[in-house]
Amino acid sequence: MRFGYGTNGFANHRLDEALAVLADLGYDGVALTLDAGHLDPYAPDVAREAGRVAKRLGELGLAVVVETGGRYVLDPFRKHHPTLLHPAPEAAARVDLLLRAVRIAADLGAEAVSFWSGIRPPEVTGPQAWRNLVAGVEAVLDEATAREVTLGFEPEPGMLVEDISGFERLYELSGRPARLGMTLDIGHCRCLEADPVPECVRRAGPHLVNVQIEDMRRGVHEHLPFGEGEIDFPPVLAALDATGYRGLVGVELPRHSHAAPLVAARSLSFLREHEPPATALPGPA
Repeated sequence: MRFGYGTNGFANHRLDEALAVLADLGYDGVALTLDAGHLDPYAPDVAREAGRVAKRLGELGLAVVVETGGRYVLDPFRKHHPTLLHPAPEAAARVDLLLRAVRIAADLGAEAVSFWSGIRPPEVTGPQAWRNLVAGVEAVLDEATAREVTLGFEPEPGMLVEDISGFERLYELSGRPARLGMTLDIGHCRCLEADPVPECVRRAGPHLVNVQIEDMRRGVHEHLPFGEGEIDFPPVLAALDATGYRGLVGVELPRHSHAAPLVAARSLSFLREHEPPATALPGPA
């Protein structure tokens, strides 16, 4: 399996330093959150910087997916504001961020761009929120299709689309687009899905383009280091392997930057210990 680590868990490191640490630890890739300190999507020289980062990733042998969940990247006072669910004049800022993310992903050669719906604003009805979401996704899909970038939509607890059923609804409403896949967070499955985590993985399998992983407890949306939650990982990783998914499996621990190198090292060791054995390739006839 190919394991990565989220740069939002290296918030106290310069991006180049975080990449070097992760490569040195033996990771296969990174989940790069576009943010003020890590490849700012609003920097005036962002295209040149993306080219430089792409070169560095290549030198280090790291694959990359692009994450767009920076807390204050759009509004310095309100976390994750605005979202795709807001009325069009406000949502335009979120659409613009995602379009920038698609262009950066194309420059990086990223495997996917991950994003989510957001929490429904109280002034927006449920039906209107869904209409706003579909319109926003379609706008981003146009750019992604033109640049041959894959989108990974992530169900997120507490948001309009919070589970696999919600993604399936969005996928149908959007017309089953080829460039729209799913980002599945393994911890979220334990947090709120009705089915066991391995079954969630199997259900999501046909749509998977990006996977995030961490431990979690039932009913509590808190990303935990492996072994501190309730997930039994060998069956989960075996189910993931059985789906045929070969993209990055990125550790998502955004609140552990204070001990990032140690937590990253322990995480990779845990995952390597619990991943299914490699399947031997058949020899010549």
